[in-house]
Amino acid sequence: MKKLIILFICAFSFFLSCKHEEKSGKIISGDYVFHGDAAVLQTDTLIYGVIINEKALELNQKAEPLKNQLTDMVRVQLRGIINKAKHETILWEDKLEIIEILKVEALPNDDYNDVIKLSQ
Repeated sequence: MKKLIILFICAFSFFLSCKHEEKSGKIISGDYVFHGDAAVLQTDTLIYGVIINEKALELNQKAEPLKNQLTDMVRVQLRGIINKAKHETILWEDKLEIIEILKVEALPNDDYNDVIKLSQ
């Protein structure tokens, strides 16, 4: 009986820790751009469609002074929840819901030389 209680306690604590990890999110770094009513975060391996919520709007305000043009990207470090659920307006497979803004900075000048500007 004692083993069963200990097993139950361990399983319950594992369940709670998984729920906490899901709510606390994952740390992601990349280049962020918001234009019009859409935002994306580009990492070295993936592009995430960003869910526009209160934190995304806050990030836009922090990013604005760091940009030279409306379409410029900024380098960010965020904590967010990633999901692949269908979304009515975000067509990217991977979606990011920002839950915390950790760092926002302008891209180094070297990175601007690699960007192709089509138009504004």
